[in-house]
Amino acid sequence: MTSFPDGHSTQRPEPEPEPGTTVCALCGATAQGPPPTWTYSVENGTGRHYCDRCARENLRAIEGRLDSEWW
Repeated sequence: MTSFPDGHSTQRPEPEPEPGTTVCALCGATAQGPPPTWTYSVENGTGRHYCDRCARENLRAIEGRLDSEWW
């Protein structure tokens, strides 16, 4: 991303993943299909996948968003 003195910036568009590719919502890692070690979360009505590394590193935050009936 490039920032200009007047405050606007340019950002290269992210390439679209191939069909059937799962993308981690935090780090952008990709995998074919939803891997069994990844975590799936619905946040504000939007489904998000997290790779096993990001899920491990952010487990407390993920569990903190669960409704009490899940714990």
